[in-house]
Amino acid sequence: MNSLLRFSVSLVLVLLFAGANANDPLRIVAGAAEAGMNYACVTQTSFWSSFHNQASLAFNKDYSAGFSYADRFGLKELSTRSAGVVIPAGRTSIGALYSNFGYSDFRRHAAGLACGLKLSGKLAAGVEADYFDEKTYGEYEERHAITFQAGVMLMPRENIRIGLQLFNPLPESLSDSYLPSSIRVGAGLQLNSDLFAAAEAEMNSKSGFLARMGFEYEALKKLFIRGGFCSQNTSFSFGLGYRLKFVQLDLGFITHDRLGVSSSASMIFKIR
Repeated sequence: MNSLLRFSVSLVLVLLFAGANANDPLRIVAGAAEAGMNYACVTQTSFWSSFHNQASLAFNKDYSAGFSYADRFGLKELSTRSAGVVIPAGRTSIGALYSNFGYSDFRRHAAGLACGLKLSGKLAAGVEADYFDEKTYGEYEERHAITFQAGVMLMPRENIRIGLQLFNPLPESLSDSYLPSSIRVGAGLQLNSDLFAAAEAEMNSKSGFLARMGFEYEALKKLFIRGGFCSQNTSFSFGLGYRLKFVQLDLGFITHDRLGVSSSASMIFKIR
């Protein structure tokens, strides 16, 4: 009975909010630094942002591995565990990501293989193939889906970035109805050596239009403070990060106007 109750509560929350939250478990979303900026990250070139806009993989020139954990509203049943690697290869970088959402009675597995390429000094593009597998308690049907996402990044000036990213851009006759489709467009500005600000808009087939804004400020050497806002659910975010020579540690927190706070933590290792 306890297991059934846990499943029922989790399923209700997933159905209500999975397609209408910045940290959507139907998509491979990871990274506490990105959470700290409320996922206003299609113009970021960091490790986890490479899986939000695959074009930014082209700017990752270190062998890297990362691990991320996020819980939604303090419920471990709605937690997401992710791991990824990035391998540079000349003008190209390859990335792989695995993500696991849920618990024993309701589980989603997702895996992605991505590639980013510099087309010129100011333009990069990338693509990612994704596989989703959903298992539900009891005799409910197991669901599978294969889709892709792609992105481009333009740097018209050294301190300005423009990003465009598409997720599941397939016609309804070819796509699985439970996967959302979305387009994200954003701009980022390096205001000075310490402060980066970004804004983006998203049109999502499940949740409609939403806007995001975020910033990252290096308050002290190697210590970063982040903040952000998302128009959906009047959501604010806050985060901290610390970078050592080969390791980066990040924490991120996102509020919901009714359900509370979602928190995340991530760790990135780099080999240069």
